[in-house]
Amino acid sequence: MSSGGLDIYASAEDMLDIHEVTPILNEYYFETLKELKFKRLLDVGCGSGGFLKELSFKYPNVETMGIDLSPVMVKNSKAKGVNAHCIDLCKVEQKFDVITAIFDMVNYLDEKQLKRFLGCIENRLDKGGYFICDINTLYAFKVVASGSFIKDVGERFLTIDSDYIEEEATYYMDFTLFEEKEGCFKKSQESITQYYHKVEKLKKLTKMKLVVKTPIAIYGHETEKFYLVFKK
Repeated sequence: MSSGGLDIYASAEDMLDIHEVTPILNEYYFETLKELKFKRLLDVGCGSGGFLKELSFKYPNVETMGIDLSPVMVKNSKAKGVNAHCIDLCKVEQKFDVITAIFDMVNYLDEKQLKRFLGCIENRLDKGGYFICDINTLYAFKVVASGSFIKDVGERFLTIDSDYIEEEATYYMDFTLFEEKEGCFKKSQESITQYYHKVEKLKKLTKMKLVVKTPIAIYGHETEKFYLVFKK
């Protein structure tokens, strides 16, 4: 699989209004991890490495690894001192007690990719290991995320136009980023696609057992995400 437009996302990540949300979401993961005994953890779609960096402070004796298909994301993670690699999950050779996929990572996979992904999760988990992830609800795609976003910080200008297509169960984001370099603005454009998945779909595509399903409402009272814990 390719990075699917995630490099431009990585370049503009600091301009997005997600930094207030990620600590809230990450806390669900840390609450679960407090109840588990684990020595090795893999974070799939590690992004800029914020979760693994915080994890290293909380669990200094745990062996951690992050993977991401975006070279820019991996570079940003390594700059934080995170053990990160630009590699497909199915090519990872090690096994882990816990595998995480945080902040919509699963929604970037269509159904065929999702089935392959969950199979590779099972192969990389030790027996009795846990896979922890979160997925967007239909409300999150149709109401919270759809629309236009504009951010101007002087030397950079970002626009995002996004929409959810009900017939395709697909969410599209078109990124346009202008960056000033040596007095001129360089334009970059990429698209990111996400897919709506019901929890029942994930259950049918894996032999792992769903042991936790928690609704999450961050911006209001409606459920925007489901926090899921599977056990092998």
